Amino acid sequence: MPKQIVPLSDVQVKNAKPQEKDSTLFDGGGMYLLIGRKKFDKEGKALPVSKLWRMKYRFAGKEKLLALGIYPAVTLADARQRRDEAKRLLANGIDPGEYKKSQKDARNELAANSFQLVALEWHTKYKATWSQVHAATILDRLEKEVFPYLRSRPVSEIKAPELLVVLRRMESRGALDTAHRVRNHCSNAFRYAIATGKAERDPAADLRGALPPVKYGHMAAPTDPKDVAPLLKAIDGFQGSFVVKCALQLAPLLFVRPGELRHAEWTEIDFEAEEWNIPGEKMKMKQPHLVPLPLQAVAILKALHPITGHSKYVFPCHRSPLRCMSENAVNAGLRRLGFEKAEITGHGFRAMARTILDEVLQVRPDFIEHQLAHAVKDPNGRAYNRTAHLAERRKMMQTWADYLDGLKAGAKVLPFKSKSA
Repeated sequence: MPKQIVPLSDVQVKNAKPQEKDSTLFDGGGMYLLIGRKKFDKEGKALPVSKLWRMKYRFAGKEKLLALGIYPAVTLADARQRRDEAKRLLANGIDPGEYKKSQKDARNELAANSFQLVALEWHTKYKATWSQVHAATILDRLEKEVFPYLRSRPVSEIKAPELLVVLRRMESRGALDTAHRVRNHCSNAFRYAIATGKAERDPAADLRGALPPVKYGHMAAPTDPKDVAPLLKAIDGFQGSFVVKCALQLAPLLFVRPGELRHAEWTEIDFEAEEWNIPGEKMKMKQPHLVPLPLQAVAILKALHPITGHSKYVFPCHRSPLRCMSENAVNAGLRRLGFEKAEITGHGFRAMARTILDEVLQVRPDFIEHQLAHAVKDPNGRAYNRTAHLAERRKMMQTWADYLDGLKAGAKVLPFKSKSA
C-alpha cells in the first residue's frame, strides 16, 4: 500500500529550515518543496535559503521533473494550482515540461518581435538610403511619439484602433502633420514586419483617411522688406539661450534648411576659407553643399565657439553635448519672441531670402537656387557641382548679409521690382 502523504501547511513551508544537505517536503501528487542546503558567506554569515517548488511526473515511460516556481513568490496554493494544471495536460497526453518550454519560446518570440525592436530593425536596414538628418528625424519621432505606447506590444497583435489612439494624441495637440508622417513611418515598419514573417497585416494602412488632411501652404515668412527689420531686431534682442540666439541669427543669414543648421558640426566650419562644408549625407538631395560665410556669420560663429567649441555640434542640446539641439528650438525661440507660426517658421527664412534676393536685389535665380541646395541644372541638363558659381554666390551671400544689416539700421527699403514691368 503506497505511503500516505500528509499535505503541507503554509506554516510548515514558511518555517522550513535548511539542513546540511538539500532536503524535501512532499505535498502529494508528485509535488514537493526543495529546500537548499545551508550556505555561508566568507565571514560565516548565513546566506538566504532557496525554496523551490518541483513536481515529479512520468511521460512516455520516462520520469521527468517540472519546475513550478520559487517560494514565496509562488505560494503553496499557487504551486498546487500549477501542479493540477500539469496533471490536466498529462491526462490529455501532453508533456507539461515541453508545453511550458513551448510557451516560453512563444513569449520570447513575441518579445523579440515587439513593435519597437521591429521598427528599429527597419530603421537600421534603411537609414543608409536616407540623409543623416532624415534618419535622425524618423528615429526621434518614433522614440517620442510611438515607442512610449507601443514599445513592447507584439507587432503582429497591434490593431488599427490601437495605433489610431497614438496618432490622435499628436492630432489633439495640433501636430497633425507629424501624425500623418508618423503613420507613414509605422506603415513602413509594419510592411517590413510582413516581409520578414513577423506580421500578416499593416494596420497603419487601414487608417488612411482616419486623420483630417493637412492643409499645406508655403512656409510662413515675411517676404516684404519692411516686415523683415522688426523680425531681425527682435532676434538680436533675444533674451534666452545664447546658443539658440546664435541659431536664430544665422537662420536668415544662411537660409539653410533647419535640420542642416541644427546638425552643423564644428569640423565642417572653415574659418580661414570662410566656408561651411555640409556633407552629402546631411543634405536632402544627398549631395555635399558649400555655404559661403559672410563676415556677419563668421563673427557669430566665432562668438559661439568658446561656448560650444568643446562639443561636436555647433548647436548642442542643452541636456547633452553629444546631441544637437532639438528640431523645435528655433521655432520655439521665434514663438518666445512673440511671432506666431503663421508669421514665421525656421524653414520660412529660405522663402524670405529667395523672394527678396530675386525680387529686390535682382540676383540671378540660378545662383539663388543653387545656394538653396535645390536641384539646379545648366542649359545642357547637367547638375552644377558644389563649387559652381562660387565667386558669385560668395558675393551674393555678403550682399545679402549687408542688406539685412541695412534693414536693421533703418536703411531705406527698396521697393519690389516687378519682372513684368
